[in-house]
Order: sequence, then structure tokens, then C-alpha cells
Amino acid sequence: MAAQRLLPVLRDADADEAVRRTAVLLAAACRAVELTTSTPGWAEAVARTAPLTDARGRPALIGVGTVTTAEHARTALDAGAAFLVSPYPAPEVREVAAERRAVFVEGGFTPGEIASAARSAGAAKVFPAHVGGPRFIRSLTAVLPDALIIPTGGIAPAEVGDWLAAGAAAVGIGSGLPADPAELAAVFAELALPCCGRGACADRKARP
Repeated sequence: MAAQRLLPVLRDADADEAVRRTAVLLAAACRAVELTTSTPGWAEAVARTAPLTDARGRPALIGVGTVTTAEHARTALDAGAAFLVSPYPAPEVREVAAERRAVFVEGGFTPGEIASAARSAGAAKVFPAHVGGPRFIRSLTAVLPDALIIPTGGIAPAEVGDWLAAGAAAVGIGSGLPADPAELAAVFAELALPCCGRGACADRKARP
């Protein structure tokens, strides 16, 4: 996520649409995609997309968001999810993630919630991010310099640069990405950090 810097968050009408949209994103060299439990048949969608590869031949990293219960967490991981995301503090999910040694990006909004999530897994989702804006992220990173902060909620694609400049490690986007394949690929190419074993990617080794 830290290398890709833009995390698509998909909420679709059914599993087929989720699979179709994920395939389009993977073809645009987007590797990490977050599906959500609000999509009917989401576990099926995860199972169908987890074995796929992106345009560079890298294994897809299919995550599941809006995970708030232990049951959801186990179902997602059994289906092949590479990571879990919650919209707010979710102790049940944190416990399952620890048990299964899975990546869990726990949500929060207050500094205390975000600090707790970051201490647990190194990363925290800030939701709803638009309420605080980029200045809020800048304040959080000042006191949590080692945390990977991922703001999500109410952010337009054109605003991603402002959030990254404020210190976000990656930005969750739920809508507004280009439909044209070439334009979509250009978005990810422009934002992605080089992953060569040095620099930002190496500094964040073993984190989401």
C-alpha cells in the first residue's frame, strides 16, 4: 500500500461487478485492492480475485474492508484476503489477525484510536478522513512519525496529492477514478513509488 499510495475501495452491487472492477484495476498495474463486506457475495469475489496477477505479473493483494467481526475476519482470510481493514476500532478483528498473522489496518478517528492501531500493526486507517482534512493528517504524523496513516472517506482522486503531502502513506479512494484504462493506468503510474529494495519501500519492510 505504501508503494502504491492509492488504495481503491470497492463497494459494488454484487460479486460479479466486484470481480470485473478488480480485474480492470489489476490491468492498470494496481496491485492492492480493497473489497468490502457491504458487497453481496463479497467472499466469493475475494476467492475469485485473490489468485489473479496485476499487469506486471505480481500476485494481487486483495483486501477486505468494513471488517468489524471475528466471523467476517475469518471468512475473509479463508477466502484468500491479503489484508483486513476496519472502519473503527475492532478488537475482535485484531485478535483474529494476530492469531492468523494477517495484516490488519484498523480504523480510528481520534489520536488515541489511531495511535493504538498503529502500535498494534504499524498502520492505521483514518475514517472519515474528510472531517479533519489534510491538516489533521499532518498533525497526526507529527506525533506518530513511524505510523503508516491511511486516510479514507470523502477524498476525491484530484485531492490525493494534498493528503500524501500532508504525510499520508496511502489514500483510500471509493469513487471517481477514471473509467478509461489508459487514464487509470496513468494515475497509478504517476503516484506509485519505485520499489527497488531501497528507500521508502525498504524503510517500511514488513508493513502494509
